[in-house]
Amino acid sequence: MAHHTVIKVRGYHLDLYGHVNNARYLEFLEEARWGLLEDRTGLAWFAERQLALVISRIDIRYKRPATMGDVLIIETELTELRERDAIITQKVVRQDNGKLVAQAEVTFAVIHPDQAGALPITGELAERFAPMMNSHTDTPSTC
Repeated sequence: MAHHTVIKVRGYHLDLYGHVNNARYLEFLEEARWGLLEDRTGLAWFAERQLALVISRIDIRYKRPATMGDVLIIETELTELRERDAIITQKVVRQDNGKLVAQAEVTFAVIHPDQAGALPITGELAERFAPMMNSHTDTPSTC
């Protein structure tokens, strides 16, 4: 099961048309990815090893607008581990009716300041990401 993050749309999220600004969705998605990482991987392990997760690509598709007062559920899960990068899939849905607002595929890699390029996602590193792919029952975190 995907990790769930709940975000209520506030006035400062809106553009001149009363819709959530497209750039705000990137912030919502980032908040949800942090929640997934905190809940399932133990961020301290990465910090102790000076490992950073860096985004190399975001493909986002906007399906319908979200407006003031909407409560959004962001479903986040790791869907693919590859040799030197991985993909997190995210869906933004309205809580009241379950309609899809936006969806994204986020590609990331793991880097270390003393090494050039993306690290191979193998061994213990791959094991750290495994809980992000497994089925879990989550209590939604709220923003």
